[in-house]
Amino acid sequence: MSKIAWSKESTMSVTRRRFLSDTTAAVAGASTASLFPTAIRTNAQGVSPSDKIVVGVIGCKGMGFSDVRSLLRMDEVECGALCDVDSNVLQERAGNIEEMTAVKPRLYSDYRELLENDDLDAVVIGTPDHWHCLQMVDACSAGKDVYCEKPLANSVEESRLMVDAAKRYDRVVQVGQWQRSGPHWTEAMDFVHSGKLGRIRTVRAWAYMNWLPPVPVVPDEAAPPGVDYDMWLGPAPKRAFNRNRFHFNFRWYWDYAGGLMTDWGVHIIDIVLWGMQATAPNSVSASGGKLAYPDDAQETPDTMTALYEFDDFLMVWEQATMIKLGPFQRAHGIAFVGNNGTLVVDRNGWEIFPEERLDNRKVAGYRMEARPPIIAAAGERGLDQHTENFIDCMRTRSQPVCNAEVASLAAVNAHLGNIAFRTGTKVHWNPKQMQFQDNEKANQLTKAHYHGPWKLPQL
Repeated sequence: MSKIAWSKESTMSVTRRRFLSDTTAAVAGASTASLFPTAIRTNAQGVSPSDKIVVGVIGCKGMGFSDVRSLLRMDEVECGALCDVDSNVLQERAGNIEEMTAVKPRLYSDYRELLENDDLDAVVIGTPDHWHCLQMVDACSAGKDVYCEKPLANSVEESRLMVDAAKRYDRVVQVGQWQRSGPHWTEAMDFVHSGKLGRIRTVRAWAYMNWLPPVPVVPDEAAPPGVDYDMWLGPAPKRAFNRNRFHFNFRWYWDYAGGLMTDWGVHIIDIVLWGMQATAPNSVSASGGKLAYPDDAQETPDTMTALYEFDDFLMVWEQATMIKLGPFQRAHGIAFVGNNGTLVVDRNGWEIFPEERLDNRKVAGYRMEARPPIIAAAGERGLDQHTENFIDCMRTRSQPVCNAEVASLAAVNAHLGNIAFRTGTKVHWNPKQMQFQDNEKANQLTKAHYHGPWKLPQL
């Protein structure tokens, strides 16, 4: 473990943290509209060095770098440190940051050493899913606020633990389900909540990814020079290095992630839960498999349909690779199917399809007003608005739009779908006990099975 106690605070970090909480009344009283701007907020007069919010990045190849690049659009943010187990990636990103900001970040290969840096106010966690829990809990314990990539956790057990850690250490935690900060998503959810659709009995959610190629079968090999492969594995099972399991493709292996369900599913299912103001289903069943690429190397299904039964509605989840056109001819989206009409929303915008009103089996009009497509505004940049919300909440010490609690609901629901698929059974969920009824095999899959010397954090 670390050389320090994670609760340690230096005089420097205390001073900076006090600054973050002592904000102006104008910021503290910001309206909802200010949290969802259509353009990136900047300080035209600049920010003095003492006012800088300094962030570190753990895992900086993919979304970790995208996240810090978004944060750096704000003048008051500085990148002070980078950490990655691949020295090649680390050096490349260090050069990128220095070119962008003229500031040379400190470099680390072990995230625990980065967390000892008292100059850092927050960290971005952009590592593979199986690392999120350890790194987020340790960061909170070290007094850092956290921007964590989705999904929040790689298991149901970790999800609950991470929520508890954010509360115990009183940290601002934002999770990268950035649709929560997109203005057109908010408008669409406001319409769903208005009741104009009538009673919503079914919600369809889908991700059709025709751009995902098959993962070719390749032999195990030595880890590339500069890669600390043991550190990359961390709490995952010990396996020989295989390039298929490294970098982007880790998503398709149960050791590290949950396939399309936890990659895209958490984004989409989060919107379902938001719109329906729901938390957990009563039961889930799922079917599918490797139907697009039956002979490739990935483990997780490329095709799957899951049925979630909530108290008063059904959610149907669909995922597929090699296909682009899903329901309503959209590659991804959510359809709230009401008695009066259906609202469909994706990253491009939203629209309403009204139900016909019949008179003696003849069309006599519509049950609600038709609405033309509402396109996402040209200046809408969900990720940038999401990181801005994170920084605003660091200053006000308020809860961000996708805190650990919100993100845990999407993560748990995604994991439940995968567990139903992996067990081949209809599973019945008890949200109070956070376990399945009379299904030990399913309950084992809710657990985080860490491998030595790494252990699940204890709060």
